[in-house]
Amino acid sequence: MKKVLLVAALVAGVTAVHAQDTLKKIKDSGVITMGVRESSGLSYTIGDGKFVGYHIDVCERVVADLRKQLGGKLDIKYQPVTSANRIPLTVNGTVDLECGSTTNNAARQKDVAFAVTTYVEEVRIAVKANSGITGINQLNGKTIATTTGTTSVQTLRKHERAASVDFKEVYGKDHADSFLLLDSGRADAFVMDGSILAKNIATSKNPADFKIVGEVLAVEPIAIMLRKDDPAFKKAVDDSIKALIKAGELAKIYDKWFMQPIPPTNTKIGLPLSAATKDAWANPNDKPAEDYVAKK
Repeated sequence: MKKVLLVAALVAGVTAVHAQDTLKKIKDSGVITMGVRESSGLSYTIGDGKFVGYHIDVCERVVADLRKQLGGKLDIKYQPVTSANRIPLTVNGTVDLECGSTTNNAARQKDVAFAVTTYVEEVRIAVKANSGITGINQLNGKTIATTTGTTSVQTLRKHERAASVDFKEVYGKDHADSFLLLDSGRADAFVMDGSILAKNIATSKNPADFKIVGEVLAVEPIAIMLRKDDPAFKKAVDDSIKALIKAGELAKIYDKWFMQPIPPTNTKIGLPLSAATKDAWANPNDKPAEDYVAKK
């Protein structure tokens, strides 16, 4: 019996230490590593190692709160990640906060954790304005671009209106590369999160050459990704985001990046706050995409 209790105590001790790993790690090192994207709608680079965007601002505010909580110096290291490596780099501890545009879904929750939802995304289709394409049923025989490591084409294939649509897939290594496939004519459409499409169109050389068309393919919660099984760190991040929501600061950050001119071209993306995102803020949660009902 004593041996069982001893083993249980040791397991509890290991769990307690593990639960504090990230907070201890960043406090001891004085550095927190943010996973950032180079061409996402919520996180992107403007060159010279400078990363900006809605989720960058949110994560920097979270870090400011962590700095206060830990009572010491806490510098930020910006680590570029891609759709393909963002989860492995979070799992192995290279990245502490993944501040890109990652969908929270049940499959990913097996490997990582997510903070409360900060944005609810709609998966859409971008095309050339003169293409004549207005919806899914006109994609038959077309070439569709998407980004390696994302779920957008699978989402398109599962949509009820795509049942008899046959198309070819091509993959960009990142969102900028996928948009280039559309821009250069190597793809007839780019299927991706609406914010990513809008951002790439707004910051292109000729935004009027493109448009977002057709049905909403899926509604997906987007959240900051964290290492799994670290409840103390997750609570600290969640509490910070909830405080931003309560104070109206998250709404201000949203307005800054979606309704005002943004760098580097000072173009407005023009995506008003959706009812789904408002609801996610009103009821903070980390529910996966499977709990959301896609709009038809």
